[in-house]
Amino acid sequence: MPELLAPAGGPEAFNAALAAGADAIYCGLGNSFNARRGAHNFTDETFGEACRRAHLAGARVYVTVNIAVATREIPQVLELIRRAWLLGADAFIIQDWGLLAEVRRSWPQIECHVSTQANVHDARGTAWCRELGVGRVTLSRELSLDEMRTIAKEGVELEAFGHGALCFCYSGVCMMSSLAGGRSANRGLCAQPCRLPYDLVDEEGHAIEAPGRTRPLCPKDYCVVDDLPQLRDAGVASLKVEGRMKSPDYVYAVISAYRSALDALGAGGEKDSRADAARHRTLRRVFNRDFTDAYLWGRSGDEMMSYERSNNRGELVGEVVSSRKLEDTLVRRGGSDGGRERMRRLTRADVEIRLDQPVGEGDLLELRPLDDPSQFLTVRAERAAVAGETITCRASRPIPAGAVVRVIRSQAAMDAAARVSGLDVPRRRPVTVSVRARLGEPFSVTLACADGSAVATTEGFVMEPARTKAVTREDLIEHVGRMGQSPFEPVSFEVQMDEGAGMGFSAVHKVRAQACEALEQQILAPYDARAERLAVAPSARGVAGRLAEVREKDGLAAPDAWTRPAPEACALVASAEAARSAFDAGATRVYATADALADGAAWPEGVIPWLDEVCREGDHARLDPWVGAGQPVGVGNVSELALAASRGALAEIRTCIPVHNESCLVALEEAGAAGFWLSPELTLEEVCALAGAASVPVGLVVSGRARAMTSEHCVLQAAGRCIHDCPNCELRRRRLSLRDIDGNLLPVRTDVHGRSRIWAAHPLDATPQADALVAAGVTRLMADATLLSPEECAFAVERVVRALAAAAAGKRPAPRVQGATSGHLFTGIG
Repeated sequence: MPELLAPAGGPEAFNAALAAGADAIYCGLGNSFNARRGAHNFTDETFGEACRRAHLAGARVYVTVNIAVATREIPQVLELIRRAWLLGADAFIIQDWGLLAEVRRSWPQIECHVSTQANVHDARGTAWCRELGVGRVTLSRELSLDEMRTIAKEGVELEAFGHGALCFCYSGVCMMSSLAGGRSANRGLCAQPCRLPYDLVDEEGHAIEAPGRTRPLCPKDYCVVDDLPQLRDAGVASLKVEGRMKSPDYVYAVISAYRSALDALGAGGEKDSRADAARHRTLRRVFNRDFTDAYLWGRSGDEMMSYERSNNRGELVGEVVSSRKLEDTLVRRGGSDGGRERMRRLTRADVEIRLDQPVGEGDLLELRPLDDPSQFLTVRAERAAVAGETITCRASRPIPAGAVVRVIRSQAAMDAAARVSGLDVPRRRPVTVSVRARLGEPFSVTLACADGSAVATTEGFVMEPARTKAVTREDLIEHVGRMGQSPFEPVSFEVQMDEGAGMGFSAVHKVRAQACEALEQQILAPYDARAERLAVAPSARGVAGRLAEVREKDGLAAPDAWTRPAPEACALVASAEAARSAFDAGATRVYATADALADGAAWPEGVIPWLDEVCREGDHARLDPWVGAGQPVGVGNVSELALAASRGALAEIRTCIPVHNESCLVALEEAGAAGFWLSPELTLEEVCALAGAASVPVGLVVSGRARAMTSEHCVLQAAGRCIHDCPNCELRRRRLSLRDIDGNLLPVRTDVHGRSRIWAAHPLDATPQADALVAAGVTRLMADATLLSPEECAFAVERVVRALAAAAAGKRPAPRVQGATSGHLFTGIG
């Protein structure tokens, strides 16, 4: 059966997850190096205690260190990992390839999982991870069951997304938040711009989205509670629930529902429609944007989108029948601090609601008018009621009849989470109990975890014949079975007992308590022993020294021992005509996507393939042929890097494999990287430092628009005119954009496969920094002309050529183009 993996943003949610039946829990230690830095997260003290509770309950704990890490931060993150391991962490979820390499070098005994942020979505990429020694790969959310089934053959544990909020973009390649405001998803501070309203506009700025489709980037929440048999059969080892920013009652409700479903699946038997309905009700009465499992079945259309709203939909339970305004009352306001008292008029109304579904006392209800949904309000159910009843709720104002009523928060779930949030033992571990009461021998109690993981035996007083009343088997079961505040729950008893034996029950209780304590020690002993054999975390100097050793061992050039090539002007183009314009303007390296190169046009010689940031099983046939021995190729994920290395191609790492530290440079060079295109999220200082640390050519995009998102869902479907034939779609050929709430235009294009890409609202122009970049060792400066005409492409390339010439002559390049930005070169990201 798949492991049920629960989120915990803090100790209260952790307890809720344990009590609800999670097999494992993932969380963040501290607030600096995980993808939910806004969560409550854990201190060392609360984390150590949480690990103890989890291990005694039979659950595992995973720590998220799933962000891109700067070079200066590597020692800090390694120290955090070491602390967390000593405190009881069972595994670490890692995005950054450099950090992963450092952890494997420092502590090969530590279990590492590859994060979904690492953007792995096929068997080849998974096999590459396996060779790095990882214990598990967390797959992209977009994968289908068929793809999972294929990937599972690689023999690596697979973690699949099961429930919660869906990102619109492929995880790990989204820069929408950082490009818009500096809060990077790759650094744990995503501002969730995908949940905001946008207009889909044409070339003249006219909105063309269908009515009500105001949030074209907002998917529904994922829910696979009905798909568990298929996920199990596909080879999924762990089912992940999203929600480290969610409340404890959310965690408790969702994990309870999935625990129930997994237990029912494990037990076999007939399908129970009543139990299924109860689970669905539980899931709908905590935060949700409605549900979808479209990706699992190879779909990504309108059915997966929450176009109308991005907030909690809850469960639809009825409608407003009528509302009656009550007489306004005057209430006193102020005056408590000696100030002047004021009177405030308070408006109230009684609202009658006819129920189609039951509600519980205290449930939070949303009342939303159909004709003006923005005028919703919330009320509390004053009593429990069943379907068919009419209830009256007190509201702050009248609301029109016909308004729809939803339960958006369950009081029962909140009460259940509150009951367990402060418990020292939120879940008891099943144990088998063996009691030996033989005359003339020590009385003994043996406790064994039902899963066979640990056993402990404690002996006490010597058994004697009864002086008055003999003890029965039932007496022993009752008194040994009273495990009080221990973390154990007896599930079976074996009693070996001589007739006529006698004993005092206080002595029995003492032996039982000692057995519980001994079993606790047995369970925790492997964690307590870790400090004896764990190396210290390397310092910054130690990391640098090890990197030098790795380079020497693997025959990689040292950064100061290779001759950097002359700086080159480069271009990324979308057509053969633009490629010729780029060459004519002075570009010496021109790149184009595999789809563009395959369009049948007469391309000039020497154009370098620029492979996709996404490489799923179905993408191999169109991408793999462009990878040739001894030939340069831009790779956008580790699957393509693995292929390039196996074929002897010269792989250039695209920006969508984020390289933020020297350890990552070395790790990817070891894996076959022959060049790097650095992330637009880096500062000028960081770019220069990485360029100086590399022993292969390093490049930077210095003009054009940065790609902000890549999605499996076609954004153009917001227009409501999808013909389900991408090659012949007229909308796809137009220059459409998304207009945000500030009026900025974000270009959007959908490729022939239905995959959408969104670009930044403002163009980049970093050519004024060409002199600093070249001086630091950046040898490839690119004009990204993906969205430009051939004439615009030539202009962009000429600016790069002139900037390089100025740098070579010791002159300052031309000022930045009006309306362009310097990206994050001077502002950095959060």
